[in-house]
Amino acid sequence: MTTQLRLGTRLALGLGALALAVFAIVGAVMVTSMKTFLDKRLDDQMAMSQTSAAHDVEYYDKVTKLPPTWYAVVYKVQDGRLQAQPGEQQPEDREEFDDLAKKALTTEQFSTEYLRGQGKFRLRACPIKANEIVLVSAAPMDDRDGTISQLITVIVIAFLAALVTLVVGGQALLRRGLRPLSDMADTAHDISSQDLTDSADLTVRVDGNGGGVEVDELREAFNKMLAHIDTSLAARTAAEQRLRRFIADASHELRTPLTSLRGYADLFRYAAANEPGEREKHLEKLRSEAARMSVLLDDLLLLARLDSAESEPPLRPEELDLAAIAEAAADAFRAARPSHPLEVDADTVIMRADATRLRQVLDNLLTNAAVHTPAGTSVSLQVTASNGWAVVKVSDTGPGIPEADQARIFDRFYRVDDSRNRQRGGSGLGLAVVQSLVQAHGGTIELTSRPGSTVFTIRLPRRR
Repeated sequence: MTTQLRLGTRLALGLGALALAVFAIVGAVMVTSMKTFLDKRLDDQMAMSQTSAAHDVEYYDKVTKLPPTWYAVVYKVQDGRLQAQPGEQQPEDREEFDDLAKKALTTEQFSTEYLRGQGKFRLRACPIKANEIVLVSAAPMDDRDGTISQLITVIVIAFLAALVTLVVGGQALLRRGLRPLSDMADTAHDISSQDLTDSADLTVRVDGNGGGVEVDELREAFNKMLAHIDTSLAARTAAEQRLRRFIADASHELRTPLTSLRGYADLFRYAAANEPGEREKHLEKLRSEAARMSVLLDDLLLLARLDSAESEPPLRPEELDLAAIAEAAADAFRAARPSHPLEVDADTVIMRADATRLRQVLDNLLTNAAVHTPAGTSVSLQVTASNGWAVVKVSDTGPGIPEADQARIFDRFYRVDDSRNRQRGGSGLGLAVVQSLVQAHGGTIELTSRPGSTVFTIRLPRRR
């Protein structure tokens, strides 16, 4: 298994390779330019020296004004052939000079040759008289080559030092710049080591600053992702807890009528089987418990359908007058609860909603007000319109709801009475059904309560 290098190291090596290529190109250009410059300067120097020696060559057939390290050979045309004239600064081997002189009878020629055993020279042939005299001189190139070699050495050392500095310094800077990414990786490893199955607490965040705009954006996005995961885990945990509580409460609520049904069935079968009056009494109890369990199951089924995210809410919207529904609910309440005087103030509010479900909402709220307040408590129902919203208020003058219970008053199977006494109330699903139906219509419900005043305020959109 191969071990990959860290990102900072790879970037530093990549920069080093790129810098090496740039340095090689720059160095080659510098050396080539210097070589061209030195060759041109040497050529100009040779041209000047040959020009100044032309008079001596023409009249004396020899050269007397050349540097001592140079070579010079004078050629004259005799009998149609080039003949080298005697001189003091001639090389031992004149083969290159002879070849260049033949080519230079009509024009000057340059050539760089290695004179055998004597090093590297630059040769230049200069016609003194057309088709009669040619001067060939040779200048040593040791200084030029030495300068080029020294330049190459300086370039190599300087570029290597710059390359090492770039790689080492760049790696250090990149490691420092990428430190926030390492912190994010450490945070991710820390999260992966935590057990999130039983706890939804994910408060770990990436702190610090630096790294540039991109790293800041990545850090912010990473923290937002963690916050979203934290919120999702908390919501999932809360949902699981509600589900467990719901299942436990539903089992508790269903167990009671089922136990009652079984007990009355046994009584009907054995003790009172031959007494018509007792039999009818037990049958009525059986019907009552069955009806109660049916209502409970209907409420549970309705809540399940309202909670389903895969289907539309079970609503049948239509054009209706909310005031008419309020009047109908008030008439039913007065007939069933004569001990609680009801005052109705309903304006005409035309809206689109499910009439049956809105009637269920009002019936549940009115029944809740009557069940949890003593006889003689006045109840009021108000319907108004406000800026595209229908506002319904159901209030009573009873003892109120304790502040500690108001936060959970809409929870399923929750009762203010800790003893879970069913003589004063139902299954504890009434307000939960109200809240779910209001939300299914796109509305909201709020509770304000204090001793002597309890108000449920519903806001429903008139058009969705």
